[in-house]
Amino acid sequence: MAASHVAAALPDDAVKRRFPRFPPPPGAAAEPREEGSTTTGMTVNTPLCFRGKKILAPMVRVGTLPMRLLALDYGADIVYCEELIDIKMLQCKRVINEVLETVDFVAPNERVVFRTCERERHRVVFQMGSADAERALAVAKLVESDVAGIDINMGCPKEYSTKASMGAALLSDPDKIESILTTLVKGICKPVTCKIRILPSVEDTVNLVKRIEKTGIAAIAVHGRKKEERPQHPVHCDVIKAISEAVSIPVIANGGSHDFIKEYMDIETFQKATAASSVMIARAAMWNPSIFRKDGLFPLKEVMQDYIKYAVRYDNHYTNTKYCLCQMLREQLETPQGKKLHAAQSTQEICEVFEMADFYEETTAIFEAKKTSLETETQDEDDQMEDPDVIKMAVRFDKREYPPQITPKMYLLEWCRKEKHPQPVYETVQRPLDRLFCSVVTVAEQKYRSTLWDKSKKLAEQAAAIVCLRTLGVPEGKLCEGENHLINKRKREDWERLNNRDHGEDLAEPSHKKANFIEETSDMNVPKMPR
Repeated sequence: MAASHVAAALPDDAVKRRFPRFPPPPGAAAEPREEGSTTTGMTVNTPLCFRGKKILAPMVRVGTLPMRLLALDYGADIVYCEELIDIKMLQCKRVINEVLETVDFVAPNERVVFRTCERERHRVVFQMGSADAERALAVAKLVESDVAGIDINMGCPKEYSTKASMGAALLSDPDKIESILTTLVKGICKPVTCKIRILPSVEDTVNLVKRIEKTGIAAIAVHGRKKEERPQHPVHCDVIKAISEAVSIPVIANGGSHDFIKEYMDIETFQKATAASSVMIARAAMWNPSIFRKDGLFPLKEVMQDYIKYAVRYDNHYTNTKYCLCQMLREQLETPQGKKLHAAQSTQEICEVFEMADFYEETTAIFEAKKTSLETETQDEDDQMEDPDVIKMAVRFDKREYPPQITPKMYLLEWCRKEKHPQPVYETVQRPLDRLFCSVVTVAEQKYRSTLWDKSKKLAEQAAAIVCLRTLGVPEGKLCEGENHLINKRKREDWERLNNRDHGEDLAEPSHKKANFIEETSDMNVPKMPR
C-alpha cells in the first residue's frame, strides 16, 4: 500500500474538513496537552519542558512515527525520533501528504526519511547525527516548524556514526561540540538538547557537561555507560548523579532498562538513583511501549495490535514494522506466530498474522477514497489551468531511442539558432498529488507540451521538446531517423581539436560555438510556472 505525497502545503483545518479523522487505537490514552494549552484546544507555544518527564529515547529503526505515537498514547511526555544523518536530511524535500495527513521529508529516491504529524508536533524531538555546525543548522531550520526540539547525538558508539566524526566521536572534540550546539541555540527558536555517554572519569565527564551547559542548551540526556560499554554492562548511576548535582539545566537519565526499569514504578526508582530531572527509556519501551502506563503494562498481544494499527494508518514500510514487532516478540520469535511474522513480506501479510486483515482492508479503502477525492480535485485544477493555445501530444522521452548524449532538447536548441529564433524557454510545474512534472516549451511565441506527466523535470522538458519538433516536422535525433548531423558535427569538431593539438594551436573556442551541441539543463535558465 503506497500513499501519495503532496508537494504543496495545505492548512490542517482544510484536511480536517475534507476527511474525517481516523479513530485512535483501542486503549489509547487521551491526547496529552502541552504546557500552556487550554481545554478549548487553543495552544500557547511555550518551550518544551524537560523536568519531571518520561521520555521515549531515540532508537535506530524503532523510533519511527508508529512507535512514537504509541508511546504518547501510553503516557510518554516527550518522544525522540531515531537518529537521522544531516547530509541525508539536506537532500530531502518537505512534503505535505494529504492522504496520510502527515509532513514527510522525502529523499530524491522517493523514500520517506522522516514522517511526522500534528499529533506529536509539540512532543517530538528531532535527533540528528552531525559533525558540522552549519549542516546541523540547515537541517534544524528545515524541520523546525514541524517538531518541538532539536537534539544532537553525541553518544552513539556504532562505527557508521563514529567514522564520520559523529556520535560518540564528538566526545573527544569539545570545541566541535561547542560550535555545533552554540550555532543551533543561536540559529533556531526551538529548544536544543544533546545526548552523550560518560567519559572514562567522572571529573572529565562533569567538566564536559559544564562546558556544554554554557552553550545555552535546554537539557542534556546522559546514557550512563562509556562508549565501549554495552547494555549488559551495569549503568553508572553515580556518574549521572554527579552530573545532575553539578549543573542547573535538566539532566535526563538514560540506560536503566537492563538494571532498573521493568515496570512503570521502576522509572521513579531510576530517577531517584541518578538524581536526574527526567528519565529516558530505550529498550524497555522497545520491548513494550506500555511501560509508560501508570496503570501497568498492557498484554503484549494488545500492544502489538495497537502498534500495527498505527503502522497501517501511517503507511509505515513493512520492513520497519516487522523489525519493531520482532523486538517486542523477543523469545516468542520461535512460536508459530513468530515464524509467520518472520516470513511476512508485506504490511497486509503482517496484519494477517495478527488477525487484523479486516482492519487493513478498511484502512486501505479509506486511503483509496481520499486519494480518489484528491485526484478529482487535482484534475479539476488541471482543467482550469489549460491553455487552448498550447499544442499538445501524448508523448514521452525514452533515452533508449536516442544516441548517447543526444536529446530532443539539443535538436530544438540547434534548430532555433539555425532559424534565428530566441532559445526555447521551458516552464515546468509539479502536480501536488503524485509529484509528477509537466513542462511547456515556448518557441517562436508558440507553446507546446505533452499531455503525459513525467517523474522528473528533465523528462518533462524533453517530452515538450519532442512535441515541438514533431509539430514543426523537424528531426528529433532518434536512432531510427538515420544519420545524425549533431553526432557528425561533434565528431568533426573533436577531430579539429585533435588536429589543432598536433599543430600546437590554441584550443580555446568561443563559448557560443561550444554551446551549439550542448544541452542547457540549468534550472536557472528554466523559469517556473506559478502554481
